[in-house]
Amino acid sequence: MTRNNFPTLVRIAALSLAVSVAPAGSQQPVAPEAGAPAPTAAEPTSAGAPAQVPARPAPDPTPRIAIVSAFAPEWPLLKSAITDPAEVRINGTTFVTGTLGGKPVVLFLSGVSMVNAAMTMQLALDQFAIRAIAFSGIAGGVDPALHIGDVVVADRWGQYLEAVFARETEGKFAIPGWMPPAEFGNYGMIFPNAVEVASNRTAEPQRQFWFAADPALLEVARKVSDKGLLAACDAEKQCLSHPPQVVVGGSGVSGAAFVDNKAFREWVFATFTARVLDMESAAVAHVAYANEVPFIAFRSLSDLAGGGEGENEMKTFMALAAANSAAVVEAFVAELPALTP
Repeated sequence: MTRNNFPTLVRIAALSLAVSVAPAGSQQPVAPEAGAPAPTAAEPTSAGAPAQVPARPAPDPTPRIAIVSAFAPEWPLLKSAITDPAEVRINGTTFVTGTLGGKPVVLFLSGVSMVNAAMTMQLALDQFAIRAIAFSGIAGGVDPALHIGDVVVADRWGQYLEAVFARETEGKFAIPGWMPPAEFGNYGMIFPNAVEVASNRTAEPQRQFWFAADPALLEVARKVSDKGLLAACDAEKQCLSHPPQVVVGGSGVSGAAFVDNKAFREWVFATFTARVLDMESAAVAHVAYANEVPFIAFRSLSDLAGGGEGENEMKTFMALAAANSAAVVEAFVAELPALTP
């Protein structure tokens, strides 16, 4: 049985899937028999024999909403808002379970960049009964109509640095003729490309660039977008030049690069009509798609990816941007229908 994709709020309210069913495509760790000692790492018993691998905790059957951030500065406010918190550490990642906005949640850090985000998200899906995923964090602004402090809730995410680096011949870049035609305009030698995605949705892997946020979750985000949740100044009285806003819809892109280049930012906006770019959201959206779990991301602009005057603004506005994202996510979770066993 696969997880529901929550196309409507009615389906969110009907989260009554049997919690004993393993997530599609996952492997469930086997709990030790009663009275048996838990396996631990051991010295090899003979030359070349592998050591035993420590067992993971038994999977948590409680239906939960996963709240994910990339790195430590993004999650203190959300972590402090959880009631009855409990921690478990798996593969070096700390997962915090508890209640937020009346809903059972699991909070964790994905790690910065695409591989960390995908790996940690799949680990969470294998270990917890996750019914929806909400990413909360900072990002670089791409749309020139937006400003630092704004929170963007994109309705689709693409991995824009999955690409062919083309050779240059007589002053022109071109991909090999035997490859599929380029789907997007290039930036010099960089030709963005789709990825192959394997899932139970299709018999064979399919090439795909965009991964959609869940429509029903986006509707909930719209409900809380005008509640005056965003701060314009931080505790140090560092204030934004424009009143911040929540923007729901549009495109976001992710890739394994920190972008602080005006010309590249302009190309990203022109090519993908992207409002925001980061280093994790599309990877988590990809994993969510493959596992058929509803996904949404809340990204507050800490900088303009090279579009601002002077040095990159992330260090100055990171705390304020992270707080704005967390405020919207907390209101979003509170607005969701109750999860049922």
